[in-house]
Amino acid sequence: MHLWQTIKLAFGALGSNKTRASLTLVAIVVGVFAVISASTAVKVIDNYFQNTMTLMGSEVISITTRPAVLTGSNQAHRSREPITFRQFEQFRELAELSRSMSPDVNFRNSRIHHDDRSTEPNVQIRGGNEYWIGNNAYSIEEGRDLTRDDVGDGRPFVLLGADVRDELFGSRNALNRRVRIDGQYYTVVGVIEPKGAAFGQSLDNFVLAPYTRLASVYGRERNINIQVRAPSILMINETIDEATGLLRTVRRVPPGAENDFDIETNESLRGIFDDFTGILYLFGIVVGGIALLGAGIGVMNIMLVSVTERTREIGIRKAVGANRKTIISQFLTEAVIVCQIGGLIGMALGIAAGNILVMIMDTTFVMPVFAILAGIVGMTFIGIIFGVYPAWKAARLDPIESLRFE
Repeated sequence: MHLWQTIKLAFGALGSNKTRASLTLVAIVVGVFAVISASTAVKVIDNYFQNTMTLMGSEVISITTRPAVLTGSNQAHRSREPITFRQFEQFRELAELSRSMSPDVNFRNSRIHHDDRSTEPNVQIRGGNEYWIGNNAYSIEEGRDLTRDDVGDGRPFVLLGADVRDELFGSRNALNRRVRIDGQYYTVVGVIEPKGAAFGQSLDNFVLAPYTRLASVYGRERNINIQVRAPSILMINETIDEATGLLRTVRRVPPGAENDFDIETNESLRGIFDDFTGILYLFGIVVGGIALLGAGIGVMNIMLVSVTERTREIGIRKAVGANRKTIISQFLTEAVIVCQIGGLIGMALGIAAGNILVMIMDTTFVMPVFAILAGIVGMTFIGIIFGVYPAWKAARLDPIESLRFE
């Protein structure tokens, strides 16, 4: 019998038992949906993570008292003393490898005013120095960056994020205009090129001023982050070692005691991210595997029932010359077709569900090609594994006894 004839017979047999076939399909769809949706979601998150890692250059390390990702077992930061501006300045004076060093602190969220226009009261008032722009992978769209003298003298200069510029000035030139922040006047010396959004939050809704100026207005007693750029990506480890030793000295950490600060890089964040996505993917595989096991048993059940109902048909086919190989191929084809139909539906739904995150995270659409190919192959194996016994049972039926079956 030709393959096409076998497939036609398989579809005809499934069509005559729509209810049982549909119930079996549902189980397969659920299993494949769980695996594919998890795979797609992990890929979407991975793409998003890769895009947002440009927020910090590959050679930049971040020093904080609070880790970027908190877990239930990672609560030591609660009792840590803050990293102060004084410690930052001492660290900067002692460092040799750590060149482009900047403080990173959000002094407060506030409203920015210019003439009769003002922003919402959610603009971040960030303090930095001449290295902050580069360390955070921003660039200047108009005007200039802060200079060492601006920071050293605490000058009332400010750089506007793109969102703030648009709200206050629209298409007008913002350079050399004065803005008011919490009763203090600052001169706009630059506009920062827009970067977009991350985790649903705008990355351009801030202003940047010399940290020395903001510290004199809002106070120096606060916890800050420190960003350090290594001389090259090949010297990341050496820079981390130097920073660790100097900060332990500056912060007077006793010998043998654990660090009371965290040092993170893109690679360390990647490791944390991989652990998270690995758990998500494993969860999808476990749930999907359990559902597919049930679906496989369902496939075997429907095929056994089909063999019983078609005993007479099998006897007639054997009587006219069909051999065991032909009978086995027909029933295996039916089992594989059921699995493939359910698999394709589950894949389509899983891809659609996983890509819902694309709209939430504002990232690119994902088509998990490897997972799709693995799903097609996997459904074929499930059809064969759970269909082989019913097919073998059908092939071993005695043609005479089968013809007498009612």
